[in-house]
Amino acid sequence: MPNLPEKQVRVRMAPSPTGSLHIGGARTALFNWLFARQNGGVFVLRIEDTDKERSEKKYEAEILEGFSWLGIDWDEGPIANSNEDKGSYGPYRQSDRLPTYKKYLEQLLEKGGAYYCYCTKEDLEAEKQDMAARGLPPKYSGHCRNLKEPPAGKVPQVIRFRVPETKIEFKDMIRGKVIFDSTLFGDIVIAKDVESPLYNFAVVVDDAEMKITHVIRGEEHLSNTPRQILMQKALGFDEVIYAHIPLILNDDRSKMSKRFGDVALLSYREKGYLPDAILNFIALLGWHPKGNQEVFSKEELIKEFDITRVQKGGAIFSYAKLDWLNKEYLKTMSDAEIADICGPMFIEEGIRSEKTLLEKIVSVVRSRATTIRSFVDMGKFFFDLPDYEETLLIWEDATKKDVVAILKEILSSIVEISDDNFSREVVLAEITKIIGIRKRGEVLWPLRVALSGLVSSPDPIDIMTALGKEESLRRIENALQKLNK
Repeated sequence: MPNLPEKQVRVRMAPSPTGSLHIGGARTALFNWLFARQNGGVFVLRIEDTDKERSEKKYEAEILEGFSWLGIDWDEGPIANSNEDKGSYGPYRQSDRLPTYKKYLEQLLEKGGAYYCYCTKEDLEAEKQDMAARGLPPKYSGHCRNLKEPPAGKVPQVIRFRVPETKIEFKDMIRGKVIFDSTLFGDIVIAKDVESPLYNFAVVVDDAEMKITHVIRGEEHLSNTPRQILMQKALGFDEVIYAHIPLILNDDRSKMSKRFGDVALLSYREKGYLPDAILNFIALLGWHPKGNQEVFSKEELIKEFDITRVQKGGAIFSYAKLDWLNKEYLKTMSDAEIADICGPMFIEEGIRSEKTLLEKIVSVVRSRATTIRSFVDMGKFFFDLPDYEETLLIWEDATKKDVVAILKEILSSIVEISDDNFSREVVLAEITKIIGIRKRGEVLWPLRVALSGLVSSPDPIDIMTALGKEESLRRIENALQKLNK
């Protein structure tokens, strides 16, 4: 671990409620949360909702719900389902902090650290085209930097920060020494007016006012860091310690985009992934523990996490790895626990059932299931008489006559078993007798199809045991009717 300052560690997560919380944002929150928890620090949740046109309360609610689902609790910030906050440095929604931003903007304007820019979009575009034609980097020329008075007939368009020409150097906890040359980016826009701050300015003020000591965020923000450091200095704020975590990449190493729904955090809940599995999975996106352990409890993550062991290069998002981890967590759960979670999903499919049957279904399909949703998808056939083509019942080179004979033999054998004695052991013994010297597939294939209507399904003996004698007989008779048409 890096040497930490003597003052209490304070980190923050500052999502914007302009869309769903995505998997990358969840990972950033987790790394901040782990860092705070292992250092006895404070995890602050701040909502960056100054984008009035795109920010929506429903997205804020979804963000809070997502963190709660993962078990990432915040020490300070908005209280879910409320307009109130908890913590001593609020308000924690930027839309409620406009007077604070105005104070610091006016302070910068008064001291000459910022100035009004009167250049229109058309002016700036013409300037950009001219610079490109001359092979110069596209940056603001500083046209309004030293104006003594407003140009006649023009009104302010934005407020710009007066960027000094200097080298900005800082030590990133992950990337080491980082150096930027401020002459490459010119004077930056920090507000539309004193009532409307933009991201780079608001975040600097918030971090200072909320006593943030460490900023752990995605590498896409790395280019913002020198600008924010210069503003911290201009306002007399303490500089924070930075750590920029790698991008999350698809298998083909393209960047995962939050514009696509499949990266929205709560979509993984809908797909049936367990929150502890997701938490474990995203912890390993870019962070490497010292040993070979891959399955971690939350407590183990807090103990083992080391920000200096986060890689610089992109982290590959592997569904195969996620499915494996989720299956590992499912192994630790009882049939009853899984059935409790499955129940509402079955109801969404229009299926209501007693928990006893759901537990039987879970027991039958769990060896094949990777998610809670897959229990539902693979278990729906238990509730409806299968619909399939009769040809599916024919195994390899068997004839229809052969299959009819086998199913009739199974039917006769099952009828003889009493309801009270319809157990897996008894059913298996009867089916084993029927197999005799035949190939197993000759008997089990048509039985599997008759019971499930599927090419791939759990063991037909397990299916029969879960369905019970009456329903099993009904499905075998249905298969015979198909074959006798």
